[in-house]
Amino acid sequence: MNERTREYRDYIHAYLKEWYARSSDQPQAKLFEAMEYSLLAGGKRLRPVFAFEFCRMCGTDWKKAAPFAAAIEMIHTYSLIHDDLPCMDNDDYRRGRLTNHKVYGEAMAILAGDALLTDAFAVASTGGIVDAIAVLAECAGSLGMVGGQVLDILSEERVLTEQEVIDIQTRKTGALINAACITGAMAGGATQEQIAAAGTFAGALGLAFQIRDDMLDVIGDAKELGKAVGVDGSKNTFVRLYGLEKCEELVQKYTAVAIEALSAFEDTEYMEALAKSLTARTA
Repeated sequence: MNERTREYRDYIHAYLKEWYARSSDQPQAKLFEAMEYSLLAGGKRLRPVFAFEFCRMCGTDWKKAAPFAAAIEMIHTYSLIHDDLPCMDNDDYRRGRLTNHKVYGEAMAILAGDALLTDAFAVASTGGIVDAIAVLAECAGSLGMVGGQVLDILSEERVLTEQEVIDIQTRKTGALINAACITGAMAGGATQEQIAAAGTFAGALGLAFQIRDDMLDVIGDAKELGKAVGVDGSKNTFVRLYGLEKCEELVQKYTAVAIEALSAFEDTEYMEALAKSLTARTA
């Protein structure tokens, strides 16, 4: 599993680096520097990994999913840059180093995020699948990730119900995982049944992943995670709603649902192992 994961991560890193290499002689060099500071900072690259693997599980060369994998990683990076801003979460560190606005200033960080979001659709368009671009836009925009961020902001002054917490997290975190799995499957020539199964997998795994993330904010190690812990104590997290013991049960439940959805595909051993490792992670 580790070997394939490294191959996917190395490939998407090189792909993203090459995409922006063509801009090296542009006068707005500081913008590209700020974008690459966050885009090429590493991280788990989970969403590209999902896109590549769902493409492969459909029986197609996984590199066909690269335009969508790259676009999703660019959108994810833009969201992190903006999330860290003083007007949002006001974080000083991301992936073990200073956040973008701490290095380049707020204005440049905002513009770097704006550029990554816009450029993502230029990259995705090279994949030649209009329906996949539509999925990407819906998952990233007002019906998806941005909508979830808005619900999160509006919820800060009150305690939410279970459904309200799920409404936030299925959009804020789950939407881009959904985009990765579905666009990867589309790039692989998936059937409608497989596309639906990819969505089921993404929805369940996204919840399991977020619940584990909420747990790690309470019990995780800041050095291992590369970011501060204990910052979500007053937020409407799954831990605040259920407590740690119940959260552990839910992680196992949603992970099982995700794995069951993989029955629509062939050769799913890697994805099953990855799902289990992600929802049992300590960092």
